Amino acid sequence: MDWFTAPEYWSSRLVFQRALAGVYLVAFLTAALQFRPLLGERGMLPVPRFVERVPFRRAPSLFQLRYSDRLFALCAWAGCAVSAALIAGLDGLLPLGAAMALWLVPWALYLSIVNVGQTWYGFGWESLLLETGFLAVFLGNDEVAPPVLVLLLLRWLLFRVEFGAGLIKMRGDACWRKLTCLYHHHETQPMPGPLSWFFHRLPRPLHRVEAAANHFTQLVVPFLLFTPQPIATAAASLMILTQLWLILSGNFAWLNWITVVLAVPALGLPGGRHTAPDTPLWYEVVVLAAVALLLFLSYRPVVNMLSRRQVMNRSFDPLHLVNTYGAFGSVSRIRYEVIVEGTLDEVPREDSDWREYEFKGKPGDPRHWPRQFAPYHLRLDWMMWFAALSPAYAGAWFAALVERLLENDRDTLRLLRRSPFPPDEPPRHIRARLFRYRCTTWRELRETGAYWQRTYVREYLPPTRLAGTAQRP
Repeated sequence: MDWFTAPEYWSSRLVFQRALAGVYLVAFLTAALQFRPLLGERGMLPVPRFVERVPFRRAPSLFQLRYSDRLFALCAWAGCAVSAALIAGLDGLLPLGAAMALWLVPWALYLSIVNVGQTWYGFGWESLLLETGFLAVFLGNDEVAPPVLVLLLLRWLLFRVEFGAGLIKMRGDACWRKLTCLYHHHETQPMPGPLSWFFHRLPRPLHRVEAAANHFTQLVVPFLLFTPQPIATAAASLMILTQLWLILSGNFAWLNWITVVLAVPALGLPGGRHTAPDTPLWYEVVVLAAVALLLFLSYRPVVNMLSRRQVMNRSFDPLHLVNTYGAFGSVSRIRYEVIVEGTLDEVPREDSDWREYEFKGKPGDPRHWPRQFAPYHLRLDWMMWFAALSPAYAGAWFAALVERLLENDRDTLRLLRRSPFPPDEPPRHIRARLFRYRCTTWRELRETGAYWQRTYVREYLPPTRLAGTAQRP
């Protein structure tokens, strides 16, 4: 079938595959380095407890069959190894069927992690990586030219990511329609980056231009992805520039990075071919079957996207094959932060020596300037932002976090930037307090060097000690 392949997108496929493998590598590395305190046998939300109550059909995962911390580590590091091999181009050295099987490995491993990840893996970019990774299985290698239908499905996915995000904004917070959301967003976003302060202090007319440009990129430009070249390339390029702007303005894990990756197959990159090897019949059949399945599964995401009650970041099947996306349908006007403190005092008082725990990415010390972590994902730091919005977001895991801090648990402390207590002297009590944070003004920054100004709001968690421990006489 002459129409089946598009050899002119040979280079675009190559760049897309290598970049996607890079995102996979970051995702598996994040899992390998953080899973023990979050999901391990002694984690805050242990996988064994989860699989006891959730059947395999609802959350397909290797860990439904057997779980141990050693097995999880093996899967995560194996995912890192396979991702690195794909970056190096191993799939291009294998027969077509073996290359497809190799691309299926990171998808299956990461699906196993996401489906037992619970709250820690409840972010839209997890499903986005899985949906993108599944499509990558059918792109082929150097034995065949890129299939047209798979390239179109990648554009369809990018369309849903951008257009869905645009719709949720217009239907959600009124400040998006008034073009005023960016008066607040850079200050109140989940995890600011090193340049977020400067983005927040941009003139308000420029913030309105930013918001208007965002609406244009998300509500108009996606339709141009399905036009002939070079218009499709121009549309994808504009989306990439918008995502790079967002990368500079904050830490959004790999959400922006994988959106950039998704735009690559729409680019008419130089190095395409005019002719291509013959396509095996079995490959055409497999691709057509996969495309038919994904189009059938697209029904519910499309209905959701067109609904006035549109929801963000929802998976409609346990394999995360076709999902719905969206971000920041509402924007907070005020930033709150939960500050966790401990003391060695046997009887905690207000004037006790309370020492603050410092997180890697979450704001804490007003003078500490945020760092750039994305595309790496600091899962605990992100959830601490949600905990500040409402204690209900932290109900499943916050008590376990406090318990681990009272034990000076080594794995948990590795999630933090600094513990105020030595390893052999854990705190006697832990408390949490809620503060309001705002970015300093230009004058305050010059005078104090502080990124934030914070004000105490209320008690979040009263002084707590380990159950069964008694005060010393």
